[in-house]
Amino acid sequence: MSEIAVLVEHRLGEIRDITFEMLAKANQLAEKSGYRTTAIMIGKGVEDLAGKLKGYCDRLLLVEDESMKFFVSDAYQKVLEDIVRERRPRLLLIGHTSYGLELAPSLAASLNIPLITGCTDITLDEGVEVVRPVYGGKLLARVEVNYPGTVILTLSQGVVKPFNPGKETEIIRKSVDVGEPGSKVFLEYVMPEESEVDISSADVIVAVGRGIQDKSNIPQAEELAKALGGVLACSRPIVDKGWLPQDRQVGSSGKTVKPKLYLALGISGAFQHIQGMKDSQLIIAVNKDPNAPIFNVAHYGVVEDLFRIVPVLIEKVREARGGG
Repeated sequence: MSEIAVLVEHRLGEIRDITFEMLAKANQLAEKSGYRTTAIMIGKGVEDLAGKLKGYCDRLLLVEDESMKFFVSDAYQKVLEDIVRERRPRLLLIGHTSYGLELAPSLAASLNIPLITGCTDITLDEGVEVVRPVYGGKLLARVEVNYPGTVILTLSQGVVKPFNPGKETEIIRKSVDVGEPGSKVFLEYVMPEESEVDISSADVIVAVGRGIQDKSNIPQAEELAKALGGVLACSRPIVDKGWLPQDRQVGSSGKTVKPKLYLALGISGAFQHIQGMKDSQLIIAVNKDPNAPIFNVAHYGVVEDLFRIVPVLIEKVREARGGG
């Protein structure tokens, strides 16, 4: 048990950002504990893709099979069961993504080993200690795992900045017999419709949350966004209500944004939303609740009803632009 393993997540010929974030955390832990880092890439025809991981880990375990050309959790699980039993890594990191949430629970159950999901921080000493959000991100819980074998952790997106430590990566090819196909099969990728607005590349974002109260109030926020030369975005509850499309959602289950200005209107600041916008250059929050978590990350905060603030902002911005 001398390594920390990371499952590489890739799709349509691209390695997902969460992979490099997990490798960064694995390397941080390995440096303190003396472990080595091993990336596990499962797929078919991914030799060139695997080359992009050189330097990020000590070993790259490459498992290729026609049955794993696309992600199917049943096949991945069989491969990982074999690898965990053979190599016995101290930790197996999997992304807290749609892939990971489908795969990790059944894998942990089949191996009868611990699993903690949605980790935002990990400490590895004599035992394993993690931090994860609870109660919808309102609180952070510190969890200790006193288990001597492999522990599976899913790491939340956006909590670690990727870096390449420039390691001499050894590529190890492994053959695994996945046996008969499971009950799940890959059918096709269904891509979302392209939007005229890409919030991930916007310099100015005005985002609305529950505080907007009603769909009829959204045009006012959009008017402010246009006055500022920006775009309108939202938190998850607005998408759940069907008031704005999913491609406008900021957060761990939406898009990660890093604008020059992020103006949050009526957003309380659940952990999942914070993960998607915390690296914005300037964050201004408007909320009636002085204890709203959004104020913990905001550079400037206004404790006031957004419906009193927004009309004034629109007027002032227009005056400034008209006078310029």
